[in-house]
Amino acid sequence: MIGVLGGYGDVGAFTSRALARLGPGPLRIGGRDPVAARRLGAELGASDVGACEVVAQAVDFTDEPSLQRFADGCRILVNCAGPSHAVADRAARAALRAGADYVDAAGDDTLFAALDPGAWSDRAAVLSAGLNPGLTGLLPRWAAARFTEVHGLTCYFGLLDHFTEVAADDYLQGAADGVSEPLAAWRDGRRRPGALRRRTGARVPCYPGTVTALPHLPTEGERLARALGIDRADWYTVVAGEHVRAAFDRVHALDRRDAAAALRRASLLDLAGRAPYVLLLAQLDGLSQGRAATSTVLLRGRRNAELTGAVTAAATLAVARGEVPSGRHFAAGALDPQATIDRLRASGAVTELVVLDAAIEDLDAVEEGAL
Repeated sequence: MIGVLGGYGDVGAFTSRALARLGPGPLRIGGRDPVAARRLGAELGASDVGACEVVAQAVDFTDEPSLQRFADGCRILVNCAGPSHAVADRAARAALRAGADYVDAAGDDTLFAALDPGAWSDRAAVLSAGLNPGLTGLLPRWAAARFTEVHGLTCYFGLLDHFTEVAADDYLQGAADGVSEPLAAWRDGRRRPGALRRRTGARVPCYPGTVTALPHLPTEGERLARALGIDRADWYTVVAGEHVRAAFDRVHALDRRDAAAALRRASLLDLAGRAPYVLLLAQLDGLSQGRAATSTVLLRGRRNAELTGAVTAAATLAVARGEVPSGRHFAAGALDPQATIDRLRASGAVTELVVLDAAIEDLDAVEEGAL
């Protein structure tokens, strides 16, 4: 039995649907609204995606007995509930007591530090198993297999989508927790504060119109740079909407509730009349077979929640198949890059994925590329 906490929510519904297609086991879908859980359970049970048994169960992650009843009997507990800081380590502790493995669509450095490594010596806990962080760290690892050495990395990640209440709260908490340092970059094997500047009214290849590029160094990026032995790396969040950019600049002066509401309103204004998208560009510079080489990975998807759910489901399948060793892990470093990319392709959540033998700045002149 695989229990999906928050299994009918924005991310949880995509995760549940993907797991039903992948078929690693029967599903238990839970949340505070039993009607919504039963509705999705009935939809999946009646679908033609496979012979997946689906049951619904009411659960409140703030109520320990309720959460434990949901976790008991599960082989893997998957957390898609939020906001992540409110769930904290509650779900992970319930998984431990139930003797289950654990996968979290979110879960950052704070949760990782809260998990006792000794308690996970005979089971797996996989955190940050979503789009960002998660796929944003795994995709460069996948592309790095083309190189014998990687010296430089430049990443642009952007999306046009709506902020849900949970997503807005998680974004604000992440900024408060310091999981990403604005204007910092990776230089000569270490974090360099203030190395970069914001670019407003910029043109970034493959992104429509002009955008704002916000430089930052995420902890996921620092782990990636250390693992690959990178000398120089830059990360940018690309903001395509003027309303969200303006909201980012003023949320620090608002209380949490008002700030989250401002982000939600701004995202809906930017999305009005436009199709949502996710776009990630990752340029790697280094050596391939003794020669200088540059490659850029381009990934497109439709929605944040859809890609996050697909990654979470892929991570859950990897745990179910014993592909992840026991212990606590971040998804970007623990999942097999090629197997995960293959599963994401099969999910349909990725609409385009190519590797181009060109730098990002040259992509507008590149007509086509081949994997």
